Amino acid sequence: MEIKVIEAPPEKRKAKPGDESKLGFGKFFTDHMFTMTWRTGRGWHDPLIEPYRLLQLDPTAMCLHYAQEIFDGLKAYRGKDGALFLFRPMENIRRMNVSAERLCMPKIDEGVILEALTKLILVDRDWIPRGSGTSLYIRPTMIATEPALGVHPSNEYLFFIITGPVGAYYPEGFSPTRIYVTEEYCRAVPGGTGFCKAGGNYEASLYASQIAKDMGYTQVLWLDAIERKYVEEVGTSNMFFLIGDELITAPLKGTILPGVTRDSVIQLAGSWGVKVSERRLAMDEVMAAIAGGTLKEAFASGTAAIVSPVGQIYFRGVEHAIGGGKTGPLTERLYNEILQIQYGMKDDPFGWRLKIAD
Repeated sequence: MEIKVIEAPPEKRKAKPGDESKLGFGKFFTDHMFTMTWRTGRGWHDPLIEPYRLLQLDPTAMCLHYAQEIFDGLKAYRGKDGALFLFRPMENIRRMNVSAERLCMPKIDEGVILEALTKLILVDRDWIPRGSGTSLYIRPTMIATEPALGVHPSNEYLFFIITGPVGAYYPEGFSPTRIYVTEEYCRAVPGGTGFCKAGGNYEASLYASQIAKDMGYTQVLWLDAIERKYVEEVGTSNMFFLIGDELITAPLKGTILPGVTRDSVIQLAGSWGVKVSERRLAMDEVMAAIAGGTLKEAFASGTAAIVSPVGQIYFRGVEHAIGGGKTGPLTERLYNEILQIQYGMKDDPFGWRLKIAD
C-alpha cells in the first residue's frame, strides 16, 4: 500500500519543548500521526500520515464497551553523529500482531507497520531530542471502532501511530526505585491476556498501583494469580533478581509480557557468561536470599526505562533493602550497554539496531 502524506502547515505546528531535561514521559506529542482503517470484506486501507488530530468515535464504538484495544511501544534514537536508529522494531511489530490475534483483531503486514512508523519518524525527525537518555517514543495502537452494542469481535478497526519526545520514565531517573509487593490483588491469570499489550491488563493494575503510590512506592510487583507466591512482573516492566551468581526472571507462561528489553537482557547477560534462568521464583526464596545476604541486585526491564534498579522492596509490612539500596554493577553494566547500542555508540553484535536515516 502507498502511504499518503499530508503535512501540517508551518503556522499550525506546535512549539517544541525547550528544556530536554524536563521532558518527562508522555507529556509532548509531535505534529503528525499515522492512521489506517480496516473493515470486514475490505481489509486494511487508506494509510495516511496526517497532522495530529483528535479522534472522532461513535458513543457505541466497541473499544469503549468491550475493551478491544491493543498497543505497543518502541523508541527512535538520535546518535551522536545525527543518525537515527530504531532498536529491535520487528520484535515490537510481531508482538503487536500476537496481541491482535488474541483479541480477535486483524493482523497487519509487518512491512507496512515498519514503513509507516519509519516515514512518520522522518516527517517529524526534528522532534527527536538530542540530550543524553532522551528519545522519541513511538506508540502504535489499534482500537475497535464499529458502532454496535453486543459482545462480538468488531467489524471495523482503526490503527494509528503517535510519537513524542521523552526523557526518563521514572522521576528517579536511573536511581534505585522502591517496589511494593501485593498478595491481595492480581493482574493476569493463566489462559487470559496477560501476555498481550492490551489496555485491560493495565486497567487491572491501577488500584494496587495507587495503593503503592500512596505509600511512596514506584511500582507494584505482581505475584501469580493462583498461589499468590511466585514473582511475575512489575506494572510496566519485567523483573530480574540476581541471587548468588544466578540472574532469575519469570518464565513466559502466558501471564507476563514477553518484553523486548527482557529478551535483550537475557541475551546480553548470557553472552557475558552470567547464568540466566527463566524459572519460577517464590517470594519466600527472595526473602531467604535477602536474609542470607545472597540477593545482590534486583532490577526491572522495559522499553520506557531500559533497566531500572530496585533499591527497596516492601513485603508483608516490612521494607527490605537490596544491595544496600544502591545500583548494582550488573544492573549498571546492562543499562549502559543497551543504551550505547541504541544510540550507535558501540558495536551491535546481535544486529538489534536499525539505522533509518543518516
